[in-house]
Amino acid sequence: MRNNFAYINAFLILLIMASCGMPTAIRRTAQRQLITHPSLQPAHVGISIADAATGKYLYNHQADKYFIPASNTKLFTCIAALQTLGDSLVAFRWVDKGNGTIEVEANGDPTFLHPDYKKQPAFDRLRQQQKILLTDQNWKDNGMGAGWAWDDYSSDYMSERSFMPLYGNLASFQVKQGMLTSVPSRYAGQLQSSVNSFGPRFNITRPAGIDSFYLVPSGRNFSGTSMPFHVSGAAQLAGILADTLHQKVEYVSFKLERRPDVQMLYSQPTDSVLSVMMHRSDNFFAEQLLLMTGNEKIGFMNTRRIIDTLLNNEWKDIPQRPKWVDGSGLSRYNLFTPQDFVWVLRRMKDKYDWQRITHILPTGDEGTLKGLYKNYVGKIYAKTGTLSNHVALSGYLVTAKGRTLIFSVLVNAHQTSAGEIRKQIETFLTGIIDRY
Repeated sequence: MRNNFAYINAFLILLIMASCGMPTAIRRTAQRQLITHPSLQPAHVGISIADAATGKYLYNHQADKYFIPASNTKLFTCIAALQTLGDSLVAFRWVDKGNGTIEVEANGDPTFLHPDYKKQPAFDRLRQQQKILLTDQNWKDNGMGAGWAWDDYSSDYMSERSFMPLYGNLASFQVKQGMLTSVPSRYAGQLQSSVNSFGPRFNITRPAGIDSFYLVPSGRNFSGTSMPFHVSGAAQLAGILADTLHQKVEYVSFKLERRPDVQMLYSQPTDSVLSVMMHRSDNFFAEQLLLMTGNEKIGFMNTRRIIDTLLNNEWKDIPQRPKWVDGSGLSRYNLFTPQDFVWVLRRMKDKYDWQRITHILPTGDEGTLKGLYKNYVGKIYAKTGTLSNHVALSGYLVTAKGRTLIFSVLVNAHQTSAGEIRKQIETFLTGIIDRY
């Protein structure tokens, strides 16, 4: 019996030593591979690692300090959508007025007429009508987010926000059989005469704040392009929708009260949109999903108001209150701590099925992790974040011994390539996976 007790005591001592040794080993590895590494030494680095089951921190380095998180911001948008939007997105609310006329209150759905989604139940419903009365009285925001880089306005990753997105709020141009075509169709007609005079060597541009496109000379044949159109207001979107439906769409300025006669039209499964948002880090989807969360939770679309509502209520116990200004992380005004991300990831894991989470987040060599963590498929699920001189990665690790850890690594103001920073983070995290 004494020998049995001796064995048990020895096992417990080894277990305690292993538990104590893990944080020390992680600290030493972090110092060597991240904090004092030549490529990161001039940068600001924040790290937080915790046990997913207990929430106990295993390692923190500047984990309560604020960093610009880039697209790690989408993790907060993701859980906001998970807890608010249900299994399927509401494309719009509508009331049947009879005689083929319906009143429509759009819900900010980014998948409406988006080329990634071949099935378009919302479009199918609308084209069955003879007349659509479209209101935007639930829209209380601007097309551009606070702190967005204005000179990126023509980049396809910075579509403007709106109460009823169409085609991802992108204008796509191609030349087919010598004719310039566009989606939406209205834009090609404005340019065709110029195409005839320019010949094949041209490009297309749009001045900031103007919903008109222009041809400019180029040294290469035009091969197609997509760029955001400027959202000038509800009347413009109603016009584009009318062109697409070939039906009458009238902009009206009444609020659709949510009475019993108001019906909801659902579009896509919520998780199918969240997965695309996280795998390719789609800024437009993130912005619109946060606006949709606002429309469901507070009755209108306004990014600042829904963020304040979340932070002041069910998320008030977050470790450090962030400065959170948009859904995508495009803004450099965003400030979060590594512990904030560990908190939201633990909350996500506690509230939602693990299989669901791992469907939404990319794993090794997948999505924005393509080319990284190639031998760690199923061992890491994480969201990347990249802005000039800033790199972030937050998510889950499944270690060799089957332990699930939550981590956040935020790097600001680095002076080397983003690829080099990502490689150092990869070395650090895969070492933890292999060792524990």
